[in-house]
Amino acid sequence: MKLRKVTAASATVFALALTVTACGGGDSDNESSSGGGKDKITIGIKFDQPGLGQKTPQGYEGFDVDVATYVAKKLGYEENQIEWKESKSADRETMLQRGDVDFIAATYSITPERQEKVDFAGPYLLAHQDVLLRADDDKIKSPEDLNDARLCSVTGSTSAQNVKEKLAPKAQLQNYPTYSACLTGLQNGAIDALTTDDSILAGYASQSQFKGKFKLGGFKMTNENYGIGVKKGSDLKDKINKALEAMVADGSWDTAVKENFGPANYKNEPAPKIGDIKS
Repeated sequence: MKLRKVTAASATVFALALTVTACGGGDSDNESSSGGGKDKITIGIKFDQPGLGQKTPQGYEGFDVDVATYVAKKLGYEENQIEWKESKSADRETMLQRGDVDFIAATYSITPERQEKVDFAGPYLLAHQDVLLRADDDKIKSPEDLNDARLCSVTGSTSAQNVKEKLAPKAQLQNYPTYSACLTGLQNGAIDALTTDDSILAGYASQSQFKGKFKLGGFKMTNENYGIGVKKGSDLKDKINKALEAMVADGSWDTAVKENFGPANYKNEPAPKIGDIKS
């Protein structure tokens, strides 16, 4: 009799243990599902580029953010299911290879060197290296006019060096820590021109405090094919390409360009065709 009572009690305890374990396993599965991207998608963007990818007190904004949000929706994710991660230029390939993000839209130019490490959807924007000038400057009308001019770019950037080596060997290079610092120097006359991608320049110039103070040179010194980076071999590449085609077809791409770059009178190229990479 005593044996039967112990066995019954043990059975009850065992059954309860199974129930608790099953419940615990369910929670673990849910967490795994979320981490695997079923309940959210993780996207890399820049946090400090006005007009392209910027973190603000209200959230995230810019052309890259609009493109990424549109793509995410086509992939089945609403805005509240997007987790944004800062993707600095030097970290992008590593973030994709480690799986820290599902894809990256962060002024990410497609180059042969990068294509060896990651795959790219797109391109979704054709930008060019250009210069930003004061709105009342009528002396600099071509890259050659940058000779003897004080030319600014951020420390570590190759943009200003490219101009000096290929177009204006007498340009006086000025390295500032940030583009914002260059803009301040341009505004107060400490420098004559700021150089980087025209899309980045347009984004900065479109800020309300700079409205009407700057203009783009329109020199188109290089081609910068912005793509969306994904992990090598990812099946997301084809899905993202289809989403980008839909964004162009329904007019959302044009709307995003005007809303983010319009105040700078940015003369953008038409939306590029998928796979058409300009050298």
